[in-house]
Amino acid sequence: MLSGTIPMYPSLLEMSPTNPAYIDAQMKAMELARNTGQMPLSPTAMPPGTGFHFGITDAQAAKARLHRQTLNRTQSAPLPLPGHLLWNQHMMQQKQQELLLKETQKLHMKHRLQTALLQKSASKGHMENVDEEAEAKLVQEMKAIKEKEDEDVVIVSDPAVAMSTSHEAFLRKLKQQTSGALSIGNGSSSIPGRTLERAMSSPLVTAGHHMPSLIPHETSTEKTFMTGLAYDSLMLKHQCMCGNNDMHPEHPGRLQSVYARIQETGLASKCEKLQCHKASLEELQTCHSEAYTLMYGTSPQKLSAKLFEVLQPRFRKLACGGIGVDSDTVWNDAQTPQATRMAVGCVIELATNIATGRLQNGLALVRPPGHHAEPTQPMGFCYFNSLAVATKVLLDRHKMKKILVVDWDVHHGNSTQQIFYADPRVLYISVHRHDNGNFFPGTGAPDECGIDKGMGFNVNIAFSGALNPPMGDAEYVAAFRTIVMPIAREFDPQIVLVSAGFDAASGHAPPLGGYQVSPACFGHMTKQMMMLANGKVGLALEGGYELQAICDSTEMCLRALLGEEIPLLTDEEMCRPPSRVAVEALEQTIRHHVTYWPCLARYRDTLGWSIVEAQQREREEVDTVNAFASLSVVPEKSPEMISQQSDYGTAEAMEES
Repeated sequence: MLSGTIPMYPSLLEMSPTNPAYIDAQMKAMELARNTGQMPLSPTAMPPGTGFHFGITDAQAAKARLHRQTLNRTQSAPLPLPGHLLWNQHMMQQKQQELLLKETQKLHMKHRLQTALLQKSASKGHMENVDEEAEAKLVQEMKAIKEKEDEDVVIVSDPAVAMSTSHEAFLRKLKQQTSGALSIGNGSSSIPGRTLERAMSSPLVTAGHHMPSLIPHETSTEKTFMTGLAYDSLMLKHQCMCGNNDMHPEHPGRLQSVYARIQETGLASKCEKLQCHKASLEELQTCHSEAYTLMYGTSPQKLSAKLFEVLQPRFRKLACGGIGVDSDTVWNDAQTPQATRMAVGCVIELATNIATGRLQNGLALVRPPGHHAEPTQPMGFCYFNSLAVATKVLLDRHKMKKILVVDWDVHHGNSTQQIFYADPRVLYISVHRHDNGNFFPGTGAPDECGIDKGMGFNVNIAFSGALNPPMGDAEYVAAFRTIVMPIAREFDPQIVLVSAGFDAASGHAPPLGGYQVSPACFGHMTKQMMMLANGKVGLALEGGYELQAICDSTEMCLRALLGEEIPLLTDEEMCRPPSRVAVEALEQTIRHHVTYWPCLARYRDTLGWSIVEAQQREREEVDTVNAFASLSVVPEKSPEMISQQSDYGTAEAMEES
């Protein structure tokens, strides 16, 4: 029982084993029993006024006998009070019990109102609207409670009631700890001293002294995690109606494997899991036509007969027995529209949280991919360009002026290039396999630099060579060192969004990539991105179809975002210079963009350097700059030197005149 909550009746006080008068009476009874040879077993056998026999120990008796003359009360017992004061105290405690019930009722009502208002404010995204009549009723109840608050105040004037302050302190502590989350069971308000119950939706209240906070959003820190994770299992439902995922490279197992990996490694617990929503039709139409959005963003049953008749021929029967818009991009009437809109919504949520400063960086695990979906045409497993829609949202809603979009998927992001081709607010840089236009999708040549005001803001690093040799870490590091990072630093973006496809990773068959970029290299490229825009970086999954490679690469990127150490590249890749065909591709890009980005000129002679050589040259340059800086320090001049220079200057002036 909690102290101060049980009425202190005079009879109970007199019979307390800690009462000195009671102990003295018990001792007398024991001595009488020893003399007569009988022990009192009932109240009638005890001396009058001693009460029931609770049984005291020999130690208590000895201690009381030793201090019989001076002992008035035990150390832990309260001061004995007269009968009328004890009765006043009992009535006061009953009053405090009623106050406790009223306080908890008020707190519960406030909690209900807060919950209702929070649900109403969140209903725009993913929660149902709160009933207006119920909310109005809650407001009225809160007003009534507020009006009665003055009536509940008790003024304690009797000094004997000062002992009840401990009970009041407990009440205040209870109010602070519960923060409005306690609730009273039905009918409990009329029963003083009844234990508190909890509502079905409230967390369990423990009986310990340290009550946990029951409203985390009020007592927790403002921001626990700096890295966000956007993911929703709804995206797993998009698959071919044939049911055979082995025949389709883009299947739910991709996302399942990656998410399982980051959970097994403990990385998911270090991130803030975002509550994502399906993108609205209005958001999709920022990058896609209205008819296209209705066709692929809603169920076919909701389309008008005329619109469905126009767009229906785009679908075709696949060899596997399913339906698709081409031989690779499968379609499922029931699940594809919902999954694609959720993928876009996840990227929007992540980008918005980073742009507004709530998160420092983050990763969106989404499918199907999006950077091939053009404004009016799905292709390459893609239906909606998730990253492009999120970029449009940042431009339109948050009025951002400079956004860097980096695409390191092995396939060129034809849709992203097309959408922002004339927009100088978006700098698009793509590193991809091109093979002179013979690799899917065939776009992304070095001379595709933008149009109108967007001229120079579309940069393509297009590797060719048809896997002879395949590109690896040395080539990608050289591309970032000589082109990507110099242009990005000069552009100085407010946020960096990455189309993080991992189909350039080792293990992919030639038709799907064929390159040999290591997972560690993707991690180091992520760290390079984090040096821009004050670290505001968002990665969105695009391609990547070899499960081991995509899991390893995603893990390295997430570790980089979390600030963890990334394994070093192999010695072979560190010492190997980029291949000849890679150097030629870098030269072509610099030739087409040096007019717009003069900073590229200083890297022309360094394209063939290996990673080790480039690091050594950079250290030498830093040492040289420091040496010149030390030589440029002017020594302090003596008064004689100053006088001589002044006279010399005056003589020269006179000669000139």
